[in-house]
Amino acid sequence: MSKYDWDQVPFEDILADSKDGEWGIGEEAGSHTACWMIRGTDFAGINDPSTELPLRWIPDHLMERKRLQPGDVVFEMAGGTAKQSTGRSALVSHAFFESRKEHPVLCASFCRHLRLKPEYHSSFIYYLLQTLYRAGYMGVFNIQHTGVSRFQYTAFKKKTVLTIPKEPVQKKIAAILTAYDDLIEVNQRRIAALETMAEELYREWFVRLRFPGHAKVKLVKGVPEGWERGSVSCYTSYLRRGVAPVYDDNGDGLAINQKCIRGGKLNLKEARKQSRDASEDRYVRVGDVLVNSTGEGTLGRVAQVLSPINRAIVDSHVTIVRPKDEVPVHYFGMTLRGWEPHLSIMGQGSTNQTELSPSIIGRLSMLMPPQKLSERFEEIVSPIFKQSELLRLENDSLRQTRDLLLPRLISGKLRVEAMDIQFPPGMAEP
Repeated sequence: MSKYDWDQVPFEDILADSKDGEWGIGEEAGSHTACWMIRGTDFAGINDPSTELPLRWIPDHLMERKRLQPGDVVFEMAGGTAKQSTGRSALVSHAFFESRKEHPVLCASFCRHLRLKPEYHSSFIYYLLQTLYRAGYMGVFNIQHTGVSRFQYTAFKKKTVLTIPKEPVQKKIAAILTAYDDLIEVNQRRIAALETMAEELYREWFVRLRFPGHAKVKLVKGVPEGWERGSVSCYTSYLRRGVAPVYDDNGDGLAINQKCIRGGKLNLKEARKQSRDASEDRYVRVGDVLVNSTGEGTLGRVAQVLSPINRAIVDSHVTIVRPKDEVPVHYFGMTLRGWEPHLSIMGQGSTNQTELSPSIIGRLSMLMPPQKLSERFEEIVSPIFKQSELLRLENDSLRQTRDLLLPRLISGKLRVEAMDIQFPPGMAEP
């Protein structure tokens, strides 16, 4: 079957049903049902059972008409940014509903759901929509209205024609891409489990103070005997804000900004290339703790650098907190991450320009356990964090490979008709 055997199908012809979203009310009421709601901001973690979806109460008659089913595609209608147009999509899989049995699930008011006719495989259509989005096609239908980015769905539906193979080929293409996404999800769950282990050990030893031998150690004013308390600055070799980068798409350096620090993690997708030379101590190192230091909303977010980054600096809105060589690096980083809620409210200045200065961070008091105990902790958690970082790197590689295959498979340039493909668990039927 050649690419020329694929069908040209108007977008509206693939739909069995499509309805806009709801938002309901935030508390119980008569003739209303509690429902999980999927927003555009939930798309990235939709297949992660730990992702917390908002719970809203929806009128019963609307819930029955609009509740989602396995295989539905949720389509974003509003809420894009300057760098991210509307028109993103998410596939609601069987596995998703297995972990969300407590309440019905609907899409939120800035989304709509797409339910496909049976001859169109939902995973294939989802990946086809991903290809269109990444190619910039969805941006054509993105408009600004009263300060909000909105997607012109009616125009998109009327003007879009899709090139689609017969269902057996749809399933093979979807199977290849789903296999990558399934591996990524498995790794994400392993990462979460590893980090939970490390965090639980930290809390047990250093928050609940049930460390090995604790029963024989006296507490003096709530502090175990032999432990010391000092300011953060006592335990750091470098505590400074970053510098203004020289942004340059051809530069060989990288500038880390506040968007890179979220959820206790460092994500370099939002980092930008830059060409400014900097002194050696301004380049981030493994073990550095990065703290967002400007503005409401992002102030006080914390992430630790756990793997080498070549020629990376932080911009002037981020503070580097670098532990001394003798300080237990993971203990130091986990302690500062635990302070994130407090750091977020410690800024000074006007509402629009709140600043968290290095001096404020440096004056904070930190409890430091004895060397033998901290070394034992590092011996246990270092392999955990190393394995977690390896899994993240593996996921980066899987995403890159998947994203290279995606347009070639969806366009028909990479032929799959003769392939004997084992369908992955992510495509299992109920």
